[in-house]
Amino acid sequence: MFDPSSLKYDAAGLIPAIAQDAATGEVLMMAWMNADAVARTLQTGRVTYWSRSRQALWIKGESSGHVQTLIELRVDCDRDCLLVLVDQTGPACHTNRRSCFFTGIRDGAEVVLSDPIT
Repeated sequence: MFDPSSLKYDAAGLIPAIAQDAATGEVLMMAWMNADAVARTLQTGRVTYWSRSRQALWIKGESSGHVQTLIELRVDCDRDCLLVLVDQTGPACHTNRRSCFFTGIRDGAEVVLSDPIT
């Protein structure tokens, strides 16, 4: 049985978690998890993160409806980063974009790659 305490957390007890669309491979967002968030994600199938600003757990889509359903959780080789394969309902980014990675750097300039979903 997987034990979330076997992961390597930082000094604040957090581990980075990269959310990726399981169907398309698109990288959606990066957020932080603590051991409790990892455990709850695995128990419920609803991706749960740790909010550093609120100092509280938050279930993705809890207020927005933009839910992340867990497909698979993967641990990297050093056990200090997670890949969360998800089924994403609606936008993943708080800016109402599909992905948080909507700004590219091209020829030294920032370029907005996607507009908010309306």
